Formats: sequence, structure tokens, C-alpha cells
Amino acid sequence: MSDHTLILGAHIINEGKLVEEDVYLKNGRIHYIGSRRPQERYHEINAEGLYLMPGIIDDQVHFREPGLTYKGDINSESKAAAAGGVTSFMEMPNTNPVASTQSLLEQKFQIAAQSAYTNHSFFLGATGKNIDEIKAMDVQNVCGVKIFMGSSTGDLLVDDDRALESIFRESPTLIATHCEDEELFKTKLQEYKIKYCDDIPPQCHEYIRSAEGCLLSSTKAIALARRFNSRLHILHITTAAEVDLFDCNALLRDKMITSEVCVHHLHFDNTDYQTLANKIKCNPSIKAPHHRLALIQGMLDDRLDIIATDHAPHTLEEKIGGYLQSASGLPLVQHGLQLMLTMYHQGIIGLEKIVEKMCHNPAICFRIRDRGYIREGYFADLVLIDPQERSLVLNENLLYKCGWSPLENAQLRGKVHKTWVNGVLVYDLGQFAAPGAGHRLQFDR
Repeated sequence: MSDHTLILGAHIINEGKLVEEDVYLKNGRIHYIGSRRPQERYHEINAEGLYLMPGIIDDQVHFREPGLTYKGDINSESKAAAAGGVTSFMEMPNTNPVASTQSLLEQKFQIAAQSAYTNHSFFLGATGKNIDEIKAMDVQNVCGVKIFMGSSTGDLLVDDDRALESIFRESPTLIATHCEDEELFKTKLQEYKIKYCDDIPPQCHEYIRSAEGCLLSSTKAIALARRFNSRLHILHITTAAEVDLFDCNALLRDKMITSEVCVHHLHFDNTDYQTLANKIKCNPSIKAPHHRLALIQGMLDDRLDIIATDHAPHTLEEKIGGYLQSASGLPLVQHGLQLMLTMYHQGIIGLEKIVEKMCHNPAICFRIRDRGYIREGYFADLVLIDPQERSLVLNENLLYKCGWSPLENAQLRGKVHKTWVNGVLVYDLGQFAAPGAGHRLQFDR
């Protein structure tokens, strides 16, 4: 299909406004916005009645490559992402081997250059012993450093105070943290093992991976960031008390400490363990309804800056065993936008706010070059949606390699019609272009 595309008459959701305009894509970028016809040959798309938004930037996914590709890989999961309106992803380092060196990190970029449907970046994993690798990072070519302060094993679990201080002091770029207190988790787990032996009910997960543990760890990370003037981004906030840790008054571009909330923590609460059991087991855990309501309010009042998916596929066999055997994580990247559009129809959030949290703010927070907005000269990462359509999540429509979803048989609102990545129409109502249109993300730091 022609690289020159005129999108006619779309309702554009961008920068807090909803306007009807034409958008012309040329040579991978947004050439102009407005009503005029190009001189050269172009492909025309009538978008009357549909809504055009910037491509979603998902700042937290786990695509499982290398080493765990039986349940997901960069090709399969970025394909699902494109179908869900995601045009850029940032992927976590807990693969096999873990991406804790420049060499291993570059191997992931090389895989993505060939197989990804979307733009991409990868976090360097902190181990507590790789401070030289962290200091050597090219801050314009890598999204950040990831610290698992809880909920990981082996080299990627960093809960030693001296190691944490070294990372916060020396990191040349954004530090993204998974905040749970590991010692408290171990104590709680032992208590529930004694109480239930090996038959721990799924609903106990929120008490084992407790609200107290999240608050302890997030408070510690913020104290370290303030002490060393670090750029800190805390991932997947889940508790009411944590929401109060963040500033709602400063402009995002001026914040040194930012936060993320994930779609499953906005959608599910602990009553859903009754029907979905370990299928919704994730770290940090899904918690009581009052936490969910606090997350929604924190999202709306700008204490929580970004909405992401934390897409983390496991096979169904890995999820449906007993609590102690069940893996933590949910596949969500194909349906994150639909979950938010469903909340729009429930009167919880506006379309402009969805775009702010899923498109604009990740670009601001990570200082991504020329993406996240519908602006002349920016890369043509765009999504054309019908926010009114209803759709049933069915197993046969899933694109996740793991082959299941906690949302199966749920009716969601909104439908992605088309997704452009760097001006290439990579997704068109169920049809896909070949992979490879995505670029390595660049950062203005």
C-alpha cells in the first residue's frame, strides 16, 4: 500500500481536543493536518464517523523473548499489540537470559528489528552487580533501567540497600521499579502455607502480596529517588495509600517521580477471584474495591500519570494449577484500549483523558522523540477506532501466543479499525502487513 495516505474526515482526539480534520501521511510522518489535496499519488481513506488518535505507547510489557517463546515472542505479542492500537512498546528484562548487559539488550533489539510489528524499546535489568552496565547505557537509545524491588528471583531481585543506593545514585537515565517488599511477602506466604498447607485459595493473593508491602516498597523507592535526585517511575500502582504518594499539581514534564496504573487493576477487583481464580493472579495483586476506586480517582486527578497493560502471558497450564504452582501475569495488550473505552461508556473517563494517559504521557514521561501526538512532522503512529462498537472477547479472536484471556466472553466497547506504524498500515480490520515497520524508539535526553 502507498506510503502516502490521506485520512479524510476523522474525529481527531488529540491534546485535550476533539476536532474533525483530514490528516496526510507521507514518508512515515504526518505531513500535514487540514483540508487540502496532495499533488502526488496517494491512497485515500474515508474515516467519516470514526475517531483518529495517536498510537498507544505501552510502557510495560513482557513479550518473553528470548528463552520463553513457548508462551509469547516479540512477533506474536507485537501483532496482538497492533490489533489493540498499540504502536510502541517498552519490554521488560526478565527473559532467559535476563537482559542485564548491553550485549544481551542489543540481541533483543536485533530480534525486534526483524520481527516486531510496532516500534519498540527494551529496559536494561538491574541485578545489583551490573552497575558498570547501567552507567554505560546510551540514554538516547534505551528506555530505562528496570529494578525488581520485589516479585522476581535470581539476579533480577534487587532488595539489598547498598545495591539500591548505588543504582539510584549512578543511573544516567529513568529508573522504573516494581515495588513490593520481598521480606514481607515471604513472611505472609509462610503464614498462609501454615494456615492452608498447599491449598491456598486464590483470593488470598491480595493478602500475601499485600497492600502494606506495596506501600513499604514504593515509599522506599521515593525516598531513594529524593535522596539522590533520581528520575523514578513506579510501575503498576495498586493501593489507595500509594496514590497519595504522588503529586497532582506539577506538570508531568517537570516531575522527577512519576507513576503508572495498569488496566487490569482498573477493571478487576478481589470479587473477581471467585470466578477467575488464579487466571487473574498477578504481581502486584488485584485488591479490594476501595483500592480500585482510589486508582481510578488517582488516574483522573493526575497523581497516576500513565495507563499501561503489564502484558504478561503464561500458558493456561501455568495458570490453572494450585496457588503455589500458578504463574503470575495476564495477557492484556490486545484489549487494553477496549477496556478503557468500556470505562468511557460507563461515564468514568473521557476520550481525551484516555489519549492523554496512554499516548501523550508516555511520550512526555520517557521523552520519546516525535511520537505520542498527532502533530505535523511527528511519526505517523495512528489508530482509527469506532468507540461505539461492541465486541465479544472470544478465544478464536485472540492473537496471544498463550491462547487465552481473562476477558474471554466479556463484552467490551470500542473497536480498532486500523493501526499505522511509521505511516505503514500494519493492521486493517483483521488483516496485517508484514512485520518490520517498527523503529527503535529514540529519546531526547
